[in-house]
Amino acid sequence: MSLPHSVPALNTKAQSLSRTFTADVAQLLEEFLAAKSIEVGQITTSAVEIVNAITSLTRGGKRLRPLFAFWGYLGAGGQAEDRDIVRLGVALELFQAAALIHDDIIDNSDTRRGQPSVHKRFEAQHQELELAGSARNYGMASAILTGDLCLSLSEEVFSEISSLTAQARTIFNQMRTQVMAGQYLDVLEESAGPAYDPKEAVKRARTIVRFKSAKYSTENPFLLGGALAGASESLMEHYSAFALPLGEAFQLRDDVLGVFGDPEITGKPTGGDLLEGKRTELIAHALLLSSPEEQDFIQTRLGAVDLGKEEVLRLSSILRESGALAATEQSISELTAQSDLALSTLQVTPLAHAGLQQLSNAVTKRSK
Repeated sequence: MSLPHSVPALNTKAQSLSRTFTADVAQLLEEFLAAKSIEVGQITTSAVEIVNAITSLTRGGKRLRPLFAFWGYLGAGGQAEDRDIVRLGVALELFQAAALIHDDIIDNSDTRRGQPSVHKRFEAQHQELELAGSARNYGMASAILTGDLCLSLSEEVFSEISSLTAQARTIFNQMRTQVMAGQYLDVLEESAGPAYDPKEAVKRARTIVRFKSAKYSTENPFLLGGALAGASESLMEHYSAFALPLGEAFQLRDDVLGVFGDPEITGKPTGGDLLEGKRTELIAHALLLSSPEEQDFIQTRLGAVDLGKEEVLRLSSILRESGALAATEQSISELTAQSDLALSTLQVTPLAHAGLQQLSNAVTKRSK
């Protein structure tokens, strides 16, 4: 078959495999959570709602982390029909759900994927049932427990992988530690940021991006798939060279969308990251590029509880006009180029290459 015909054929086959895999992950996830609902219901039907909240949250999303694991698995010689890679996909989805639930609590976010965040869901339940005490406290406490259950369920599914290797176990354990440490750095940065040296802000922001998001979004799922299939040390190193800069570009794009994205597409309010006080790389660049007066405005008003619409617009304008947005877009371009170069030299089958190229496009060329 000539190249012009083979490339479209490979792309079509890769898309088909990805769709089949994500459907398999969704089905196993539904079945697993349905069984957990019965198990919890045998303790008390009142507690089934925590499983319902997880089920609702995990029905959405792009399944990017499972897909990275899948193509890492296939790239290292794994078979598409193997059930263990589906179990890994479910474990990753549950881990991400836990991270999202806790992240929304930390950021006090009202929405997730266009729906009420889990703590807001439980807050509404408190009001509907006319329970005693604070609806807000009830919502927060219930969501924390739901996130904890997600973490537990993620580990349960992961431990059921029959071909689990010592290397995969190590990567999974490290991934969880990295995310928690990265999340703490994010919390610390939001609280201590004004007192820190702005000259180091970009470096600090990139460290948070790497450990809070990039590693668990792309690199570690990719490595987990490779480890399950017995990838060589050399291949795993090449996997990291491709996936880590891609994950950082993914999070930086998320940061841009968190300020400039369309709320109807992102499911988040206009300037949501500004309202939440997130000290992203966008903010770090602005602290270096804007005027002293603008820097003072950022330091004093970013994330303020009484931050108004006009102030959000002013912050957005500073980010754009100072060159902070352009600098962040440049970082995204550079990271994407690093990832593309690594992908071009990655020694995997043409089919796996096509699947990874599609994932790369999905990560870097998105509006939500």
